[in-house]
Amino acid sequence: MNIYAKLIVRLPANGCRLLLQQQQQKINSSIPSLATAVRKASSGPILEYDEPNAYKLHMLEEGPSNHVSCTREEGLDFYRKMQVVRRMEASANNMYKAKLIRGFCHLYSGQEAICVGMKAAMDKNDSLITAYRAHGWTYMMGVSVTGVLAELTGKKTGCSEGRGGSMHMYGTNFYGGNGIVGAQVPLGAGVAFAHKYRGEQNVCVALYGDGAANQGQVFEAFNMAKLWLLPCIFVCENNGYGMGTSTARASANPNFYKRCEYIPGLWVDGMDVLAVREATRFARDWCTSGKGPIIMEMATYRYFGHSMSDPGTSYRTREEVQDVRKSRDPIASFREKLVQAKLVTEDEFKGIDNEVKKLIEDAENHAQNDPELPVDELYSHVYSSPPANFKIRGCDNFTFKDISK
Repeated sequence: MNIYAKLIVRLPANGCRLLLQQQQQKINSSIPSLATAVRKASSGPILEYDEPNAYKLHMLEEGPSNHVSCTREEGLDFYRKMQVVRRMEASANNMYKAKLIRGFCHLYSGQEAICVGMKAAMDKNDSLITAYRAHGWTYMMGVSVTGVLAELTGKKTGCSEGRGGSMHMYGTNFYGGNGIVGAQVPLGAGVAFAHKYRGEQNVCVALYGDGAANQGQVFEAFNMAKLWLLPCIFVCENNGYGMGTSTARASANPNFYKRCEYIPGLWVDGMDVLAVREATRFARDWCTSGKGPIIMEMATYRYFGHSMSDPGTSYRTREEVQDVRKSRDPIASFREKLVQAKLVTEDEFKGIDNEVKKLIEDAENHAQNDPELPVDELYSHVYSSPPANFKIRGCDNFTFKDISK
């Protein structure tokens, strides 16, 4: 995969002189670019560049535009959100090692461009459902950092009141966090059916990993979605490994965007936040125009193991991880493009970094000191609308509790 970007130059009157000056500076960059420039528009300065290898098409005559752009404000917003997800996962990593988080814990570090880029192209009433690597998506779907970290530590101000933990987080139009491998795909098709049944111009994004791509229920969902032309964007977040097994060893066809002969597919460079946003715009327009579902494969990488119980070094080398961090990191590469284009200064980035660090520290302190739910709360939220004085049985025939919610 070619991850290098060709930056479009629109030179001002003194542009030749500025370009020569920039070439003479010999900037040391992991993203070799021809030059950087900012185009002026009514909305303010705009970064734009070509990403010629950002997409591959399956059963599509044309795909998203290879010319991507963002305003200064959008660039700052995307950078901040990716940093929040990255630092939030670093906090979860530390709290898990300190045994403040128990059970399963799957981190999203390295995949931030997907959740940030996709959400930027979604409507506020679109729905989303994902697998157990859910923390980044939970935050992007409207849950605060405090709500995520408090849920991880099992506290009552968590987004699921401490009942769900790492794999079972929910929010507005966000249907989890699902622990059963691949089960979110047919559920997502059902949510998309609801959108169509109600006549809503919205889509459901159903995300799954490369490890779940071989599940039978995934193909059953594809079949039903195509038959009923459901507005569902099926997204395979391909981070290269299903648990500890590489895609090359687990899948006879590792081109997940081509896995269905009757649904069009789109391969996307999942490490470029702007390419992800442009691809999502295309996919959403496809679904809402009545053409039915579409499959997207987001090529990405995870920096940690499959879960916190997996060191992630027995099936890949440390050098492999470091190479991706150095050459393909979604946050560092996007930051560098903004700096090269002189759209944002290093001091501004430092200010954002400090702000995000403080946000995460405050949320972490809250998550550690927030009280847990009382034991009697185990009996609540079993029924959606329990009648008055309704009792629910405990673990034996002699324990009954009144419930009110």
